[in-house]
Amino acid sequence: MENIKNLIGYNHIYSTPYHPQTNGVVERFNATFVAQISKLQNTQHNNWDEYLQAVVFAYNTGVHKSTKFSPYELLYGCAARLPIHSRSQHFTFLKPNDYFEQLKKTLRVFHQASRENILLQQQANQEYYNKNRLDPQLKLGDKVLRRIYISKGKLDPKFSPIPNIVVELHHPMYVVEDEYTGIRSQVHISDLRPLIST
Repeated sequence: MENIKNLIGYNHIYSTPYHPQTNGVVERFNATFVAQISKLQNTQHNNWDEYLQAVVFAYNTGVHKSTKFSPYELLYGCAARLPIHSRSQHFTFLKPNDYFEQLKKTLRVFHQASRENILLQQQANQEYYNKNRLDPQLKLGDKVLRRIYISKGKLDPKFSPIPNIVVELHHPMYVVEDEYTGIRSQVHISDLRPLIST
């Protein structure tokens, strides 16, 4: 895994269960993708696979709000050519390598502009999200209750009655230890409630 990480140049980040916000890009894509597929399939919901190519192509050729480019443009350096478009212009290059150099320059400009657009969009999203949001901080040794995701009914408790102790701080992630079993798990702050002793 480490070799692939170095080869491709990505940063592997672990996520916690039941906290889809950690994988925001993937979750956003899934929501978009499922909404489009569900519009096209039949009433038996068994022919969704027939529309995969069309939906993926539509997604890849649509301009995204955050980048202001389509994924196709960011990959190939030009807009996608659809069957309804007229024939593309022909360019003459003195050397075959000229095309490659021109493509590299175009992609560099697109990627830089896309990066700047993403940062602006992220900043706007963060300001909106943090507008009225509290940011609780826990300390080592604090007792907390963990959110329960598997419930049998509406009146079941939302948080475990068994206290957990904060043993590691990586805000907004915390490693907590079950007070009775000693089992440790990594939990997001939004799934913890401080236990106030009286």
